[in-house]
Amino acid sequence: MGSPGWGFEAARQLESDVKNGAVGLKVYKSLGLRDKDTDGNRVAVDDARLAPIWEKCAELGIPVLIHSADPKSFWDPMDAHNERWLELKTKSGRKRSDTDPAPWQQIIDEQHRMFKMHPNTIFINAHMGWYANDLGKLSQLMDAMPNMYVGIAAVIAELGRQPRFAKAFFIRYQDRILFGKDSWVPSEFPTYFRVLESADEYFQYHKKYHAFWPMYGLDLPDEVLKKVYYKNALRIVPGLDGSLFPE
Repeated sequence: MGSPGWGFEAARQLESDVKNGAVGLKVYKSLGLRDKDTDGNRVAVDDARLAPIWEKCAELGIPVLIHSADPKSFWDPMDAHNERWLELKTKSGRKRSDTDPAPWQQIIDEQHRMFKMHPNTIFINAHMGWYANDLGKLSQLMDAMPNMYVGIAAVIAELGRQPRFAKAFFIRYQDRILFGKDSWVPSEFPTYFRVLESADEYFQYHKKYHAFWPMYGLDLPDEVLKKVYYKNALRIVPGLDGSLFPE
């Protein structure tokens, strides 16, 4: 990204893509973390040069699935208070710092400013915006940004350790939460279903290098589950075939 008109060119390309069948835009975490412009500067999530893209998404009526930053623990000291210590120990490339490439809060704030600057665009915040471990704060953000939806990929462990609070959150924001999964690993799906659907107690997460705490089922109502699994997606993603899903 370099020329002042790059955003407009990308928006025109997006318009063509939608005509050819695209139903949404996926923004990877490289924006805000690794992407640089032609001058070698980090491209912020709320970089003004990208504004035409977000506005074009609103015009076309397609949602933006966006992943910004990583868990805050990746920026925190590797000590006994870091819940992701073992993950960072075994996967050292995930460790970040305030200069690699910027403070966590700065990247997150950039994302939120961008959401607010484009209120007519629907943004699906991947990984619940990394606030699944602070649903009180996430509630404030949801109320402040009604165009922000959240996906639950890779944060089911955070939800499963606070079942009462998480259940209340899901019921309150049932129209703005979408099921998500980072990768197609069928053996991992039962953990998601067990947390969301059952009233089971004190069971383990499917990965060993983080979330080494027991979880509990949220026992969500059927109508909330339907919205999270597919009804919300059918409503905000154009062109999906609703006949493939039950009423």
